[in-house]
Amino acid sequence: MTDSTGHLLARIELLRARVRLLVEERSGADPSTGDEFRGLHVAPETALRLADGPPPEPGRDPEYERAVDDLADAAGADTRAHWLAAAFGLTGFDLEILLIALAPDLDRSFEPLYGFLNDDVSRRRASVGLALDLCGAPVTSAWARARFAAGAPLIAGGLIVTQDADRPFLSRALLVPDRVAAFLLGDDAVDDDLAAVVRLEDAPPADAPPADALLADAPPADVVPDPGGLAGRLRDGDPPLVYLHEDRPGAGVAAARSAVAAAGLPVLAVDPARLDAAQVPAVLREATMHGAAVIAGPLPDGALVRPFAEALATVPVLLAGSQPFDPGWCDVQPLVLDAPAREHAADVWRAELPGDLGFDLDAATATYRFAPDQIRRAVWAARDYAALEGAPLSAAHLHRGARLQNAGGLHKHARRIVPAVGWDDLVLPDEAAGRLRELVQRARHRDRVLGEWGLRSGGGRGRGVVAMFAGESGTGKTMAAEVLAAELGLDLYVIELSAVVDKYVGETEKNLERIFTEADRMDAVLLFDEADAVFGKRSDVKDARDRYANLESAYLLQRLESFGGIAVLTTNLRANIDDAFTRRLDLVIDFPFPDRTQRRALWEHCLAPPVPVAGDADFDRCAREFDLAGGAIRSAAVTAGYLAAAAGRPITMADLLAGARREYRKLGRLLPGDIPSLSDGAG
Repeated sequence: MTDSTGHLLARIELLRARVRLLVEERSGADPSTGDEFRGLHVAPETALRLADGPPPEPGRDPEYERAVDDLADAAGADTRAHWLAAAFGLTGFDLEILLIALAPDLDRSFEPLYGFLNDDVSRRRASVGLALDLCGAPVTSAWARARFAAGAPLIAGGLIVTQDADRPFLSRALLVPDRVAAFLLGDDAVDDDLAAVVRLEDAPPADAPPADALLADAPPADVVPDPGGLAGRLRDGDPPLVYLHEDRPGAGVAAARSAVAAAGLPVLAVDPARLDAAQVPAVLREATMHGAAVIAGPLPDGALVRPFAEALATVPVLLAGSQPFDPGWCDVQPLVLDAPAREHAADVWRAELPGDLGFDLDAATATYRFAPDQIRRAVWAARDYAALEGAPLSAAHLHRGARLQNAGGLHKHARRIVPAVGWDDLVLPDEAAGRLRELVQRARHRDRVLGEWGLRSGGGRGRGVVAMFAGESGTGKTMAAEVLAAELGLDLYVIELSAVVDKYVGETEKNLERIFTEADRMDAVLLFDEADAVFGKRSDVKDARDRYANLESAYLLQRLESFGGIAVLTTNLRANIDDAFTRRLDLVIDFPFPDRTQRRALWEHCLAPPVPVAGDADFDRCAREFDLAGGAIRSAAVTAGYLAAAAGRPITMADLLAGARREYRKLGRLLPGDIPSLSDGAG
C-alpha cells in the first residue's frame, strides 16, 4: 500500500477546514458565542433563537469535495482507507462519516472543536447530527440516517459504534474502535481482545503447492460435493457461509484450509473453545480488514453457527463440526458439505521430513489419517524423542509422536496398551504368520484399494479392516494383536467387556456405539478379547430375552459394515461366532496349539537374556515333556523365576520343572510320570 498515514492525515486537515467553516457559521448565528459559560447552560437569547426555528442546515461544499477528489487522485486507490471502503462496501459518504468520527483519535484539537459544535464542552466526539452537518446532508434525510442503522456497512462491520442509546438519535456519539484506527495507521496486529482466540496466517505464495491433497482425493460428487467448486467460489469472490460436517476430528478444518489455500486467501483461524458469541463481529471485522477467510472448527455444537450466519459477513466463513447440520441452528441456510475422509497425506509427511531418513516413510505412516497440523505436531514430538535419546530419527520415534495425536475418548471403555513386542517375540507357524503380515498390508493399503479403487462402495460401508484370531487360550492371539499394532505404529485398545455389557435393554448397544464412534475418529487397533461373549450366534426367539439378544447381534452386524477403523476379535470358541459376523471379517487367522519345535522356541524366548539361566536348563526336555501353549509356558517361566529369585541363584532345570508342574495342575491335567517333585531340587 502507498503512504496510507500521510493520505489519512491530509484528509483530516481537509476536514479541519470544513469544521472551521461550520464553526464560523455557528459563531455568527449564535448570540451567546462570547459567553464564557457557553456549553454549560442555555442562555435566554439562545433559547429564543431556537424557539423561532432551527438554524439553516449546512449544504454541500463543492470546493471541499473537489479537494477530496484531488487528494484521492494523488494518493491513488492503494491506501488503507480505500481498501477499507472496498472491503466493507462503504460509499464515499460512509467514508466521510468514518473520518469525521475518527478525527479526535488522530488529532486532539478536534475535541474542543466538536465540543463547541455540539454546544456541550463535555461531548468531545462527533455526534450523528454533527456528522450529517459536516457531510452537508439534511438531518431529515432517510437515506443519510440509514447509514447509522444496524445493518449499514459502518455499523454492521464494526467500524463505528453509536453510543448513548438513550439520547435522541442526532445527539448520539460516534466512536471508532481502537483496532480500526490502528489499521488505518498501518498496524496489522490482531485485535488485543482476540489475540487468544484467533491466529492470522498469510496466504500461500502463488506458486506454492496445495496445503494437502485432501480435496484432490475427494470421493465422487455423488458422495461428497465437489470441493473444487468451493475453491472456485472463493476465487470468484463469492463469500459463502459453509458448514463442513466431518467424521474424524480435523477433517473439516483440513478441507476448509485446502479450499482457502487453492483460492490464495489468508486464513483467520478461530478457536471455537475460546470464542464467545459476542466476539463474532470483531472476528469478522478483523478478517475483512485482512481480506482473510474465517475458519472455525471443530465446533462442539451449533451454538456459534447463528452468530456467524447473522453477522452479514463479506468474507468467506467456513465452519467445521462433527455434528450433522441442524436447520434449527440458524435462519440462514449455509452451504453444507461433507468433509472428505482423510487419506494418507504422504506429500505432507514428506514435506515435513525431507531427505534420506533411513526408513520407508510411506510405510511407516500409511495407517495415519492425520490433518496437516496433526502431522506437524507428530513430527515435532518425534524429533524431540530422537534428540532426547541422542539418536537419528527412526520410525519408532515417528510412531511414538503420532500416537500422541489421538484423543482419549476410548479410555472410558477400553484399556490402552502401548505395544512393546515385535515379530521376533511371536512364535507362529508360517501360515498364521503370513496371514498376520497380510493383515498389516490390508491396514496400510485400505485407502487405495477401498477408496481410490472403489472395491468397497455403496451401502454406507466403511473402510475398516476387521479380523478374527481363533485358537485355544495361550496360543498368542492377544500378543499377535499387539504385534499388529506395533507394526502399524498404533496403540492397542482392549475393550473391557464389563464396561460394555449391560443388563438393561439397549444399553449394551449404546456402549458399543460409543466405542465404535471413538475408534472411527482416531488411529488405533481395537481388540475385542473373548469376542464370542458379544458376537455370539443368534438363536430362535422363545422369549423376550432371545428377541433383545438378537437385536444386539443385528446392531453389531450393521455397525461392522460402516466401521472405518482396525479391529481384531479373539475367541477360543470359533464355532460360537455367528456366521453373519464371519462373512464381514476380512481375515480369519487360526492360532494352532504349538508343536514341539515351537514349544522349544517359546521356552527359549521366555528365558532369553537378561534372564539368568543355569547351565543345566534343558529346553528340549521342557518342550518334549510338557504339552503347554505359549501363555502357559510364559507363566511357568515366571514361576521358575520367582523360585530362583527367592533362593538367590539363577533359574535351574528344577525350577523350570516346578513351574511346568504348577501349570499342569492349574489346567487340571495329569503330570508325566518322570517329573520329579519339588523335594528333588526345586526348593
